Amino acid sequence: MPRASRLLVFIPTYNEAGNAERLCRELSALEMGADILFCDDGSPDGTGQIVDELAQEFPHVHAMHRSGKLGIGSAHQEGIRYAYAHAYETLVTMDCDFTHQPADVARLLEVARATGQPVCIGSRYMKDNSLPGWNLMRRSLTFLGHFLTVNLLRLPQDATGALRVYQLGAIPRELFDRVRSCGYSFFFESLFVLHRNGFAIEEMPIALPARTYGSSKMSWRETGRSALRLLKLYWAAIRQPESFLLASPLPPILEAEQPLQDPQGWDPYWTRSQEKSRRAYSFIASVYRRLAIRRNLNYFIHKHFRPGAQLLHAGCGSGQVDSELSREMRITAVDISLPALESYRRNNPAAAAIRHGDILHLDDVAGGSFDGAYNLGVVEHFTHDQIVQILREMGRTVKPGGKVVIFWPHQRATSVFVLKVIHRVLDFFRRQGVPQVRLHPPEISLLKSRDQAREVVEKAGFNLVEYYFGVRDLLVQAVVVGCKR
Repeated sequence: MPRASRLLVFIPTYNEAGNAERLCRELSALEMGADILFCDDGSPDGTGQIVDELAQEFPHVHAMHRSGKLGIGSAHQEGIRYAYAHAYETLVTMDCDFTHQPADVARLLEVARATGQPVCIGSRYMKDNSLPGWNLMRRSLTFLGHFLTVNLLRLPQDATGALRVYQLGAIPRELFDRVRSCGYSFFFESLFVLHRNGFAIEEMPIALPARTYGSSKMSWRETGRSALRLLKLYWAAIRQPESFLLASPLPPILEAEQPLQDPQGWDPYWTRSQEKSRRAYSFIASVYRRLAIRRNLNYFIHKHFRPGAQLLHAGCGSGQVDSELSREMRITAVDISLPALESYRRNNPAAAAIRHGDILHLDDVAGGSFDGAYNLGVVEHFTHDQIVQILREMGRTVKPGGKVVIFWPHQRATSVFVLKVIHRVLDFFRRQGVPQVRLHPPEISLLKSRDQAREVVEKAGFNLVEYYFGVRDLLVQAVVVGCKR
């Protein structure tokens, strides 16, 4: 089909006979140079015939028909496929019921052009009184949905709105294949996948009036399905974060120049996580890393470093906690365990570098090359003198005035008590002759106090600039921040 426009406006319809023609004419009057594609799901009110007539009247209007009501999400997928297949550069999606005003489409396109971001969305949460005429129930459900997408999916944007601009040239077609939802959950799932793959999302404030023409298509059943899908995404993000990422070359693991010795035996810790005795612990530890530790890490790293900072993660493990930071900072990850590094690069394909190394001897890492260095749940496995040596090695790699951030489990941590109980239970049920099960190497140097933290960091060449031990991570790790002298 011949096409001159590089812009497509996609509008799914079901029982929109009273809106389709008016919306089409108002959009056309804006003279945006856009093609318009209606996708009708077999509307019994004659909407399909109306959009066919519009397609005959206007050369820039096209009509697509489906056999029945197959879901708003699948309709949007059809529109996205059509846009890619016909080589459009920009795709706008919107509703047909005038909750999205044609003038907002023009404004959103201006924002997209001005910012150059691959995704721009209209947001109901950027200004007061943005939901005029909505009843209390619908307003409450909307804010509950926003609360859940913010806190479970880590999406600060309006994730359930349909008014969007996609710059298709900047977004690989295959990305939308990662989105499985056919219903209303398509909106937050598609934004989640875009966000997890590092695509910037711009917002523009809009007001969303109560539907004036017709009635809402959102049923209680669809609300329940969307809630269930949100929970499934949440758990999938914890257990298989890489499943949302586009296949891309993984960063190589840079080998150590000298053979490394691992007297603490970290390789078995990372390779035996699927043994029956360890499976439950590994799952719980994974959930805790993503819910509490990652959030705590993000808070303190953002507090002490700017976006794009060069950071060294000394003792990185599997990198589950770095999945967000690795897209915002330039992280070089170092660990003595190759199995851990294999997991790290799958979890963090955007990492700047991944290196096989010993944090006691960071000889392969250039001195003075990082803005800061950090680790989590590492130093407690070493002696006092070794901890000082680790901090000195980290200090050697950071620039003058750079910082180290150490997450150091406290001796009164809740996790210490829980692990003691678990080990006692395992020992109680252990059969005679069977070796003891230990879920990780011994924690021989749990932190006792702020004074101890100060003494260690000062001995390593830092000034203590912050110390925190509290409920942010459920009273597990003290956060020790030192500034290089």
